[in-house]
Amino acid sequence: MASDPEQQRQQPRLSSLGKVGKSTSREIAAEEEEPLLLLNNGVAQTSENFSLLSAIPPFLFPALGGLLYGYDIGSTSCATISIESASLSGISWYNLNSVEIGLVTSGSLYGALIGSILAFSIADFLGRRRELALSSCLYLVGALLTALAPDFAVMVIGRFVFGIGIGLAMHAAPMYIAETAPSQIRGQLISLKEFFIVLGMVGGYGIGSLLVDTVAGWRYMYVASTPLAVVMGVGMWWLPASPRWLLLRAIQGKGDMENLKDTAVRCLCRLRGEAIGDTAEAQVEEILSELAFVGEEKEVTLAEIFHGKCLKALTIGAGLVLFQQITGQPSVLYYAASILQSAGFSAASDATRVSILLGLLKLIMTGAAVLVVDRLGRRPLLLVGVSGIVISLFLLGSYYIFLDNAPFVAVVALLLYVGCYQVSFGPIGWLMISEVFPLRLRGRGLSVAVLVNFGANALVTFAFSPLKELLGAGILFYAFGVIAILSLLFIFFIVPETKGLTLEEIEAKCL
Repeated sequence: MASDPEQQRQQPRLSSLGKVGKSTSREIAAEEEEPLLLLNNGVAQTSENFSLLSAIPPFLFPALGGLLYGYDIGSTSCATISIESASLSGISWYNLNSVEIGLVTSGSLYGALIGSILAFSIADFLGRRRELALSSCLYLVGALLTALAPDFAVMVIGRFVFGIGIGLAMHAAPMYIAETAPSQIRGQLISLKEFFIVLGMVGGYGIGSLLVDTVAGWRYMYVASTPLAVVMGVGMWWLPASPRWLLLRAIQGKGDMENLKDTAVRCLCRLRGEAIGDTAEAQVEEILSELAFVGEEKEVTLAEIFHGKCLKALTIGAGLVLFQQITGQPSVLYYAASILQSAGFSAASDATRVSILLGLLKLIMTGAAVLVVDRLGRRPLLLVGVSGIVISLFLLGSYYIFLDNAPFVAVVALLLYVGCYQVSFGPIGWLMISEVFPLRLRGRGLSVAVLVNFGANALVTFAFSPLKELLGAGILFYAFGVIAILSLLFIFFIVPETKGLTLEEIEAKCL
């Protein structure tokens, strides 16, 4: 391990990691955060010192993976219009059938499923930083293959490759940010990743709308993502490894203990900046002692994921991302254009403009969640937001069955749904799965949760049309409303509050 470049090339004293001391509070959902203290030669010291500027790069470069994911969603919705145009596609194979169009639009989703499965095996071996660097390479290769595709087969391969990059990035980014962010702003930074996803979607819709009337415009839409992929890759190569990942390898005997501890200290100094002072070594020792206390020295087995505290973490994480998808988000957005059009909005006839409008609302509401998540906590946002989702789904169901002459009800319900989703399931789902898994389980546990997320997304997407034909839109939205009520009960009885706790304290107190 001493020769590993990821561990050797770190430089001291440039940036910062999270609270690592023990909380004096026995309450998980305390109204006020009590300082976490660290004993150093018998003197109590706070372990919260960090430079805000130093906290930005460890968030920004991983978050670009989310931005590229969102951009792919937005740009593809416009790219399919361009590809199918006989006059504007610039290709001879533009006459695609419904299955082929489905492969173009959903190819990245299938790739993300593959990426999630790959992450299960390679995440703990590669580490968070190198997994994100690998995802940036896949983003770059996938975008170039898609943009330069001479035929349909190469284009689909490009979509799959890009999707594998999505799967790896959505797996590693929350882990890296959670393990390197200061505890008092960890919730804001991970929630801000969701903001970047939505920002990417709006950017994709915007660039797509500008290029959709250009000959071969779809090629430009896809190639436009390559500069960001390069920036992400260079940034991840420059950033230090996660100190917690290094210490996990140390405590599990996967390298020389002293060498890995020294490397973790240097990484921690880079992540905290000069504000950390002389406390880095003490913080590393504290993290090691906490990891030993909660039993992290034992390497996780596949069977162990489904037992004990590992099973509880998996239930919380996978349950949240499952309900995130099966409470009808794709279905509600599917009806957005027709709902706004029925209310008399002329722009509703233009799907791209409707998407940009809703994207801006998503941005505003996600920004609001980012600002308050570390003050209010995770549970209040989830409970209030999902309650709003329940109301909006039953309003939508009633509109399609009883109130079809009152389109304003549907518009209010649509906006309520989008807003409530973006302050609850949208950012908090990704935040919680990055926090609740024990460190030695985090790589594999998060890969299962991400797999559940993308798998449920695919299931809802494919089941929506036949269910709509079978049940009708009104009954379908009522069904989603019932599922949302179940998710509300799940949150109330199962999901813990993690505000203000270190990752080690979450494992000790909440699992």
